[in-house]
Formats: sequence, structure tokens, C-alpha cells
Amino acid sequence: MDEFGFIATLLAPLAAKEKGALGLKDDAAVLSVPSGQELVITQDAITQGVHFIGDEEPGLIARKLLRVNLSDLAAMGARPWGYFLSLMLPASADEAWLKAFAAGLRRDQKEFGMTLMGGDTTRIKGTLALSVSALGLVPKGRALKRSGARAGDGIFVSGTIGDAALGLQVARGEGRGARKDRKSSRSLTLDLRSSLLQRYRLPEPRLALGQALRDIATSCMDVSDGLMQDLGHMCAASRVGAEIRWEDIPLSQAVRAAVKPLKKPHECVLAGGDDYELLFTAPLSLQRTLRTIAGKIETRISLIGQMTKERAIKVLDEKGGKIVLGKSGWRHF
Repeated sequence: MDEFGFIATLLAPLAAKEKGALGLKDDAAVLSVPSGQELVITQDAITQGVHFIGDEEPGLIARKLLRVNLSDLAAMGARPWGYFLSLMLPASADEAWLKAFAAGLRRDQKEFGMTLMGGDTTRIKGTLALSVSALGLVPKGRALKRSGARAGDGIFVSGTIGDAALGLQVARGEGRGARKDRKSSRSLTLDLRSSLLQRYRLPEPRLALGQALRDIATSCMDVSDGLMQDLGHMCAASRVGAEIRWEDIPLSQAVRAAVKPLKKPHECVLAGGDDYELLFTAPLSLQRTLRTIAGKIETRISLIGQMTKERAIKVLDEKGGKIVLGKSGWRHF
């Protein structure tokens, strides 16, 4: 299957619901933003060896590609609308691979209510690289930003933290995720390894939560490069500091089991990437409202600390002592 066959056969059907995509037959799309809405645009790329191992099913890679972008839309309180897809494909991406990849796109398009609007495909000599520009819609003036946090606001996070970073270890056969004797206490059980691996390979964008926070959160962003590093970005944008408590960081059963024997478990949890949970601030007086929201959308929300006037970020242990980390998160360069 050549490039044009791929577009006409596998990608054009994914764009059928959006008239402005013009059937992927023109040089660009022509879109009209609905009245009363603002357009939210984000772009994220994933590459083999950094965001995925390369031995995953093509459909899983496609779904993660969409979801890391959807997480950015969630952080802005937007609902998904569409996306533009750029594929840089090595020769190993044959017809079977392309069909499976398109099937993954189709599956998540249906789940999250979005459509393909355009893009580009090319062959390369290097490893697989993929990029999406995602479009979302938000009512005018109600987009969430990183810059509104105030001293005294509570710091909240959705879901659990650290699963994806440890899932990457599982994928690489490192640490306690390595396959050893199943009877050995040094190895995680198959179920726990599978749970961590699933969180790494297929993040869950918190779209419903982001939209529910539009008139509640004072600031919001997604956790992609590590909780501490992303909290630093939020503090810088809002010109405040933060104090969080290690004992209040929400950890899954799998993460607790993985870090239990470690003398310093904090760094792999707080500085690991790929969580794609929402980190947000809100007045402490709204905790009951947040509990109600969490129940309605069946998403865990945890209070992990508080914003401070002092322009510093502190992590406190169970006794109130300061935890010092060697790194705050992932950096590409």
C-alpha cells in the first residue's frame, strides 16, 4: 500500500464526519469555530525509544498518541473536536502495521468524540516518530490555565502517581518489574506488572474532570514530565511556591509494592513522567464540591499540599522533614 492508498483507504474514513476536512483531498482543512466557543490547540509528538518501546501493537501506539494530546485538552477544560496527524514511518511499517494503527485511531476517535481533519505522511530512514495537533473547544473565557494559583490554594491531583514511570521499567525488564522467579519476593506479581504496563502504554485523559473544573480550579495542567517538574511550571506561571506532603501522594497498589523495598522511593514517583493526570489548585473551601465531582465522574481526587507565598517548592516527609530529590522530572534535552 502506497502513501495515497493509505490516505484514501484508511485515513479518509476517519475524517468523514467533519465537512471541513474536505475528505483529506485538499491542501488544508477549512474549519468554522462554533459560536460562543474558543479554539484550544495543542501539539505533542511521541517517538520510539522515548515514549514507547517499539514492540507494542500499532493500535496501542496510535491510541497513546491521541491520548497524550487529549490530556493537554483536558488540562485546559476543553472538549475534543478533531486532530491533525503527522506520521514519519520507517520501512518496517508495512500494510498490516498501517491497518492496525488506523484501527487504533478509529477506536479512540469513537470513544472520545473527535475526528481526523488532516495531516501528513512520510517515509524516513530512522525510527518511528508520530505527531498530533489536537483541537478542542471551550466556552469563551473559561479555559483553564497554569497561571491563576494563589497562596493558600489547595494542590490537588487526579488518579494515582508513579504508575507509568514504573510501567516503563516493566516494559524494559528493569527493577522489580523484571521477570524473575514468580515465587521470589523481589519480583512483582504478573497482575501488578500488567497494571503498571497498562498505565504506561495507555494513559487515561481526564477530560470529564477538566471540564468539571472550569469554574472551580484556579490553575490546572497535566502531569507529563513528572509531578515535581510540572508543579514547578505551575508555580512559576502563578508566581507562588508550593508545599506538598509525601504521605498524601496517591499511590496505586502496584506502585506501593514496587517502591516498598526502596530506601528512597520518592524520586521514581515524584519525578517520573507519563502520568497524564491532572494537577490543579482550588480554594480549600471547595473540597466538598470536589468530592461530589469525583463521585459523579468516578475519578479519584487527592489533596496533596498547599500553595505558599514563599517562592520555593518543598516536599515534606511523614515527620515534617524536607525530602531532597536528585531530579524533578524528565527533560528531552
